[in-house]
Amino acid sequence: MKVSRLLVAAGLGLLAVAGCNKDEQKAESTVTVYMYSEYIDPDMQAEFEKLTGQKLKIDVYESSEEMLAKMQQAGGASQYDCIVVSDAHVPTLISLNLVKPLDMSKISNAGNVAEKFRNPPFDPESKYSLPYQWGTVGLVYDKTKVQGEISWDLIFDPAKQPGSFVLIDSMRDMLGVALRYNGFSMNSVNPEELKKAMQTVMAAKRSSKCLGLEGGVGGKNRVASGEAVLAIAYNGDAVRAVAENSNLEYKVPSEGGVIWVDVMMVPAKAPNPDGGHAFINYILDPAAGAKLSNYNRYATPNQASMPMINEEDRTNPAVYPPQEIMEKLEYLVDVGENTRL
Repeated sequence: MKVSRLLVAAGLGLLAVAGCNKDEQKAESTVTVYMYSEYIDPDMQAEFEKLTGQKLKIDVYESSEEMLAKMQQAGGASQYDCIVVSDAHVPTLISLNLVKPLDMSKISNAGNVAEKFRNPPFDPESKYSLPYQWGTVGLVYDKTKVQGEISWDLIFDPAKQPGSFVLIDSMRDMLGVALRYNGFSMNSVNPEELKKAMQTVMAAKRSSKCLGLEGGVGGKNRVASGEAVLAIAYNGDAVRAVAENSNLEYKVPSEGGVIWVDVMMVPAKAPNPDGGHAFINYILDPAAGAKLSNYNRYATPNQASMPMINEEDRTNPAVYPPQEIMEKLEYLVDVGENTRL
């Protein structure tokens, strides 16, 4: 009887080990990436799977605040193998130990990154992140209903609002453009300046012409469908809409706007960190980088991809802004404890 029980126990133990091994193998054969919606060419999923033999799963979010909440409170650091996030949130993710340093020996294509995107201020030495795409925040609008200078007045000055509009559901972007409208730095931590920017945003939100706050994709869709006359949006989303509707246009307002870089990082407890590194390396391949930007209509940070970028985009100021616009753009930086303001 004792021997029989021992045999049964041993058998159950082997089954448990086999079950664990299957779970581990399943995790290692799937690469789960967390990013903004509509942010990758669907064809690239099959291409990655063919090249690596691993299944690619894409989970999406609509705002950075949603991403941070998932990473901090809902176990995101142990669910995803790679996350695509905005530059301003990189220091927060690092300080909270939600991401791990990259193993550059597994990212042979890291050398393709253009010089101006290496060793960024938000991640010195690019220890934790590598760039995915870059672009701007501005206005997408119906040019049959909006004429003259493209200014933030079209959103914030009731006398100049041409029709219904959508604000962007991203705290730092929304507050940033309101700060710039009032003549302040988008990274101000001055309580009085922030109070004035808050009042500017709240006044716009209370306008009868305001349709609310939505992610960049949602705002762009409302303008494209004719529900709104203009919306605060990310340039790539807007450029794709313009390509489908000749009545639409995108510009950075005359006062300036946000310049951003979205980056790729590996979560601290990624179930398949090798798969996360493989995804980053794939995106930084010259052909893959060009395919990504040609689909998203955002600018590539991959210097080796530039010769393969569609000529229409390479010469489009909405995608690659001219120097006079670049000089009016400002990066959002991590403001640490002042985020509470």
